[in-house]
Amino acid sequence: MTEKKSQQQVQDEVSLYARIVSRTEELMESGRKNLDEALKKASEDFTSAGEFTREQSERIAGYVKRDLGHAADHLSKTAESIKGAVMPQRLAVGAQSLFARILTTTSEQLQDWAQKAETQLEFKTGEITSPGTLTCKNCQEELHMKRTARIPPCPKCHKTVFRKSY
Repeated sequence: MTEKKSQQQVQDEVSLYARIVSRTEELMESGRKNLDEALKKASEDFTSAGEFTREQSERIAGYVKRDLGHAADHLSKTAESIKGAVMPQRLAVGAQSLFARILTTTSEQLQDWAQKAETQLEFKTGEITSPGTLTCKNCQEELHMKRTARIPPCPKCHKTVFRKSY
C-alpha cells in the first residue's frame, strides 16, 4: 500500500469522523455517558459493525476528542480574558453553539454522501445486474436475483426503480 492515502480512504475517514461525532452526541444526549465513554462506545459501534478497523475508529475518535479539546481550550481562554464578564451559562451556550455548528456541518456532509451512496445503489428495469436483492423503491417488494440477469419491472406495482443489497 502506498504511503499516500487514496481519495476514497480520506473520504471514508472524514465520513467516520462525522459519524463518530453524531453517535457521540446521541450517547451524551441520552445522559448515560460522559464524553470519553461516549467516544469509546461510538468508536466500538463502528468497529463491531465491521465498517472500519479498530485502529481507524480509535484514531478518528482521537481526532474528535482533540478537536473538542481545542474548542474547550479556546472557550476557556476566552473566558479567562474577560474574567467574570461572561456568566457561566453564556460560556456553556457558546460551547453548545460551537458543537452544534460542527454537528450541523457534519450532518450536511453526511447527507450529501448518503445521497450519493444511495444513487450508486439505484438500479432500473432493463439494466443487467449480478445476483442480489433488489427492493422496489415504490412499494418495497423484493426481487431476489439468483443469477446475473436483466432487471424486470416490479411484479407488484410495475415501477422500475430499485435499491440493491446483497
